Amino acid sequence: MNFTNLFKIAVKALGNNKLRGFLTMLGIIIGVASVITMLAIGQGSKQSIQAEISEMGSNMIMIHPGGDMRGGVRLDADDMESLKLKDMEDIREKTRYVSYVSPAVNSAGQAVYGANNTPTTVYGVNLDYLEIRRYKIADGDAFSEQEIKTAAKVCLVGKTVVDELFPAGENPVGRVIRFGTIPFRIVGVLESKGYNSMGMDQDDLIVAPYTTVQKRILAITHLQEIVCSSLSEACTDEAIAEISDILRTNHRLKATDDDDFSIRSQQELSSMLTSTTDMMTVLLAAVAGISLLVGGIGIMNIMYVSVTERTREIGLRMSIGAKGRDILAQFLIESILISVTGGLIGVVFGIGAAVVVNLAAAFPIYIQPWSVLLSFAVCTLTGVFFGWYPAQKAAMLDPIEAIRYE
Repeated sequence: MNFTNLFKIAVKALGNNKLRGFLTMLGIIIGVASVITMLAIGQGSKQSIQAEISEMGSNMIMIHPGGDMRGGVRLDADDMESLKLKDMEDIREKTRYVSYVSPAVNSAGQAVYGANNTPTTVYGVNLDYLEIRRYKIADGDAFSEQEIKTAAKVCLVGKTVVDELFPAGENPVGRVIRFGTIPFRIVGVLESKGYNSMGMDQDDLIVAPYTTVQKRILAITHLQEIVCSSLSEACTDEAIAEISDILRTNHRLKATDDDDFSIRSQQELSSMLTSTTDMMTVLLAAVAGISLLVGGIGIMNIMYVSVTERTREIGLRMSIGAKGRDILAQFLIESILISVTGGLIGVVFGIGAAVVVNLAAAFPIYIQPWSVLLSFAVCTLTGVFFGWYPAQKAAMLDPIEAIRYE
């Protein structure tokens, strides 16, 4: 019996039991749709996090003072004064893999303009900081190198600060605000960057010359942090190794001494968050995949019932010349038709469900072609795998016993 005839017989058999066939497909439809939707959500989250980290500066390197033992007491890193301006200057001059470097000091406090005020943080940096963190100026200009040298009381402000201090919509450039008791003239407004993946508002800040924050607000000479960016994300490790060597030399640390500083990179954060989202995606896909397994068991169950119901039909076909492989092929085609049809419908529902999640919950999604192909391939294999045993049972029936079956 040729394939065309077998296919027609399989389609007719399924057509005779439309409701049962649809209910059997339902497990496959739900399974495929669930896998595609879960993978789309997982991949969307991963891409969203990577994009946000890239906006923050994917090749950014942060250097902080390290904790130390003094008189048997472990000091907190914030109490250490191990980072100096010379460290920053040496990193700028002696490294081959660092493109930008900025000192950083900060202080939290209240910003005031007229009757309006808001809690925020002032960051003392140089002009490289804007390149490292990929901040752009929406209005006005950045402060100059001369203003850094003279510790001028000038600043750039983020959109959140502007919205709080200037609710009427007036242009903040040129206005004088107070941070604590120190007046600052606004020379520019930063473009909005919104919230990052950790829920931090990247627009709630004031950026000023580091010399101004050091002398006029904190009254310190050391640095709280040094922020750098490597030439590219690929050479971050080389940049970290160079920075570490320079700092150990500057701080006169012996080979047996622990570092009195700590170095972290955005690459580490990116790797950690990516691995976490990958694990969550696999977990979501595995849970959704259980639906496919249940759907496959449903196919096996229905095909087994179908073999029992059509035992006499099988006996008649075998008695007029149909071979065991023809019967096997017929029932396999039926199970594959159920799984493939259910898979196609599931793909449509899965993509639709992912789009609905994106629109209704504003959740990032990314539907990768491989996830659709994988789901479809798995559901097809499920049809073959779970349809094989009932089909094999049908093919092994004795024709005479089958005809006698009631």
